[in-house]
This record gives sequence, C-alpha cells and structure tokens, in this order.
Amino acid sequence: MLVDSPPEATKAPAPAAPQRRLVTRSMGLLASVAVLAVVTVLGIAVGAKQIPLDQVWHGVFHYSGSDTDVVIRDVRLPRTLLGLIVGAALGLAGTVMQALTRNPLADPGVLGINAGASAAVVSAISFFGVTSLSGYVWFAFAGAAVVSVALYVLGGTRNATPVRLALAGTALTAVLTGYINAVNLMDTAALDKMRFWTVGSLAAATTPTVSRIAPFLIAGGLLALLLARPLNAIALGDDQARALGARLTRTRVLAMVAITLLCGGATAACGPIVYVGLMVPHVVRAITGPDLRWILPYSAVLSPVLLLGADILGRVVARPGELQVGIVTAVVGGPVFIYLVRRRRMAQL
Repeated sequence: MLVDSPPEATKAPAPAAPQRRLVTRSMGLLASVAVLAVVTVLGIAVGAKQIPLDQVWHGVFHYSGSDTDVVIRDVRLPRTLLGLIVGAALGLAGTVMQALTRNPLADPGVLGINAGASAAVVSAISFFGVTSLSGYVWFAFAGAAVVSVALYVLGGTRNATPVRLALAGTALTAVLTGYINAVNLMDTAALDKMRFWTVGSLAAATTPTVSRIAPFLIAGGLLALLLARPLNAIALGDDQARALGARLTRTRVLAMVAITLLCGGATAACGPIVYVGLMVPHVVRAITGPDLRWILPYSAVLSPVLLLGADILGRVVARPGELQVGIVTAVVGGPVFIYLVRRRRMAQL
C-alpha cells in the first residue's frame, strides 16, 4: 500500500524570525555600546572648559602633569567613570524592581529606596560624625534595605498593585525627605557637607570614590544579570513561575540584595538621583520586548548614556557653573513619570 508523502510546498520552513530577532538585538546592543563610548568621551571633553579630543587622549593615556592633564585625569575622568557605574547601577536596579514587583512605575527614587539610603547617610554624618565614603556606605546599604522591606509591607506584600506601591513609595519618600531636611536644618555643618550631595551630583567624584564603590556596584550588577531567567518566570505570575521551576523566595531575596547593593552604593557615592531607573527600562522594552535577558544588558548600557548626557547638559547650560545631574534627571523624568501614570494600559495593570 502506497502512502502519499506530503507535497514539498506544505513542509514548514525552518523558523527564521528568532534568528533575525537575535541579530537585531545584538546589533542594537553593539550600537548602544558605541553611543555610550561617544558620550563617555564627551563627558571628559565637555565642561566649563572645552578640551580638544587629542588633548583628552593625551591626558588619559600620556599624563604629563600639565594643567589640562590634571583636569582630565583628576577631575573629569573619575567623574565620568562614576557616572558610568552609577548609571548602570540605577538602570539595573530599576529594571529588577519593575520585574520583581510587576510594577511599571517602580524606580529606586520613586519608591523611596534612594530616600532611605539618603536618610541613613544624613544620620551617619550628623549623629555619628562619619565623613568618609567607606564609613557611610554601610549606612546607605542599611537604609536602602529597611525601606525595601517597609515598601513591601506597606504595599500589601503579595497583593501589591502598581498604584499601591507607588503611593507607599511616595509616602515613604515624603516622610524621609522631611526627616533629612529637619536634620540638615538643625545641623548646619551636616548641611554644608551635603547640600550638593542631597540633590544628586557627580561633581565630588574622585579616583578613591570610584575604587571604593565599584566592587559593591559590580557585585550587585552581576547578581541582577544572573537573575534574568528566574525574574522572567516571576513576570508570568507566581503559579506559572513555580510550574517552571523558579524558586520564588530565593529569587526575591537575591533580587532585594541586588537592589540594596545597587541603590545603596549609588546613593552613597553621589546622592539620590531619580527617574533614571524608571525611564530607561521602558525605552529598552520598546527595542527588545519583555525578555529580561536582553532588557538588563541594554539598561546597563543605556542608563549611563542618560546619566552622563544629563551631566553634560547640566555643565553646558549653566556655564561657568553647573546644574547638578539630579536636577536635570528630575526635570526630564517628571513629565515621563506623569505620562506613564496616565497611560491607560499602565493604569490597568
């Protein structure tokens, strides 16, 4: 008995769409790295004093002790490096928070994590006389961790909704900001030390600052990247995540550790900077889709682009002075936050 074989035309061709998506995402990530390299060079070259690119190269790689080399090596290079690692940390923290809480409005600044770290640092400076980064970075970690737990409790634990978490974060931020202002008003010495730090600034960056804070941010960043797959499962809901073999408790604990390291370290180094972790993940999702294995690397690259771009803009528009980068990101991010809140699709989550 003969059995007719299916005609050649009916055989399904090998799927090419996943391969095309992989190539597109890879090329996009490479393009993002190229943009970051350009912004990094501009961060060293642009400021109150314009420095030609050949002198930038000389100051970075052939230091001779000239005034221009001193500006490049001792001022602008540490500032740019700090912007790179802090921007990446804020972008990764915001992405992890949005995935963990399934809240598109989650951000270390919006939900009060940065305010908790700031309040702890203010207390360390005013009440305990701590003045060095190596001393108050531990207070920043503790403050970020305490607020993370408080936010989870006030937001309703497993029944938390985006709106409830945003309201809880706003309330915590208001309370902690009032505490910070009260401490600063009562302690003028602490106010003098923190008046630029409290609005978020890269201006005080030094090489020791970068070297001391980098290990914490790198550890938090690597942990966040390793959590991409289980966080993808959690984004589908707890029941489906369990069915896929995800360990929910362990993933949530490790995610909070990553957020604490990233937010605490970034805030200790340059103060509270808001909206970077909110804006960039939304832009990235439009490029990559919902897969955190791509969103996290993209956010780690594009968030420093935003932060360094804001820092450059603040130096250019207020010459010979400067606007702190925290002010620039707040001015840009405020309207973006309002837009996201008003979007019907977001409001219904």
